[in-house]
Amino acid sequence: MRRYSKNILSIMVRKNIRKYRLIRGYTLQELADFTELTHGYVRDLECLSIDKTPTLETLGRFADALGIDIRQLFDDVPLDNDK
Repeated sequence: MRRYSKNILSIMVRKNIRKYRLIRGYTLQELADFTELTHGYVRDLECLSIDKTPTLETLGRFADALGIDIRQLFDDVPLDNDK
């Protein structure tokens, strides 16, 4: 598999969303409220067994809500099955 395939990038972004949410101390519901997305969407996004790939617009919402630069969502993270 390529280093930057759609699947790998999606996992990296989703793990980073969870990482920064936990750093900020936000619950899933709080992050959903800040992004104006549903709790279910944010929950499913963090659940790596569910196939979800957020749009660039959605990534921008997460970056704004988490107070980070959107590029930080693409930081390297372990790609094994651990959260």
